Amino acid sequence: MRGRRLLFETLFTVLGSAHLAAAEPVGQAVLIKTEVTGQAGPIEVNTSVHRDERIKTSQSGLGQFLFTDGTKLAVGWGSSVVIDKYVFDDSQSVKKLTIKAAKGTFRWVSGNSKSSAYQILTPAGTIGVRGTAFDFYVGPDGTTAVVLLNGAASFCGPGGCRQLQQRCDCVVAKPNGDMSPARRVDPSVLDTLGTSRALPFLSGNQRLVGGIGMLGGCNMASVAPERKDRTRPPPAIAPTPQRQDPPQRQAEPQKERPAKPDKPHHEKPHHDKPHHHKPDLHDKHDGHGRHDDDGKPGNHGEDHRGHDRDRHGYRDRDHNRDYDHDSDLSHDRSRSFNRGR
Repeated sequence: MRGRRLLFETLFTVLGSAHLAAAEPVGQAVLIKTEVTGQAGPIEVNTSVHRDERIKTSQSGLGQFLFTDGTKLAVGWGSSVVIDKYVFDDSQSVKKLTIKAAKGTFRWVSGNSKSSAYQILTPAGTIGVRGTAFDFYVGPDGTTAVVLLNGAASFCGPGGCRQLQQRCDCVVAKPNGDMSPARRVDPSVLDTLGTSRALPFLSGNQRLVGGIGMLGGCNMASVAPERKDRTRPPPAIAPTPQRQDPPQRQAEPQKERPAKPDKPHHEKPHHDKPHHHKPDLHDKHDGHGRHDDDGKPGNHGEDHRGHDRDRHGYRDRDHNRDYDHDSDLSHDRSRSFNRGR
């Protein structure tokens, strides 16, 4: 029994590979991140994709594909899509290109074919393409959201059709026919869809390359949660601070030196200084009315001389002569005065 199962699996793989080899390639992969698989296994950059091939991505996978008519398709994380029909017209266009989106996140940019050649099928309805670019999301329950990025588009389901004519117009539809009016997309659409992983190309949680990555925005990136599995850019290198001259060192205030105490003033004894002044005239006049200790008038000059000698210690001779002469005059005047009395 087990051998028979292995035989069937081997036969299925061979037949599938033969079918892909027989099917004409309709495009190729231009960007692959983490894990993207096709009918024959993992898809790598420059690997061809074929008609009727199912493309799947892992929960962190991302693939960008370029079809032969210039149509671009980005397949985001957790997605599954089948290239259902691809009918060639010539080398530059196709008569029919239909894809079936089972689940996941996508971005579509039309190529060189007529708008009527393109058709995108979802569980909730059909997206009609008219020379346009848009993002769309298909949830696990089939709920579908379409956001217009360029040109015009329509969405038709059991509940009718909605026209998307202005950039960032959004429609949300359910498989049961419920459909929102076309209105400008805002972050609340993520709550409506029940996941912050919806529309990752608008929120910036998945990055695309080339011209297809230049579309989008619609003010969705500012509120998008940071993806844990996305490689973060290296931290910005802080600019080298300009060299600044070291601050000048302020001169330290000089410490005030304590004033030296004045040396005690020791006056030399008065007798150390020679006394060269002559007696005032007042002394001359006082001598005639005074009696010295010996009771004799007129001795004032001699006693004064002795006092001066004791006080000053010396007299030069010229000074003594002058002083004696003055004394004699004073003595004479005293006598004359006594006689007159």
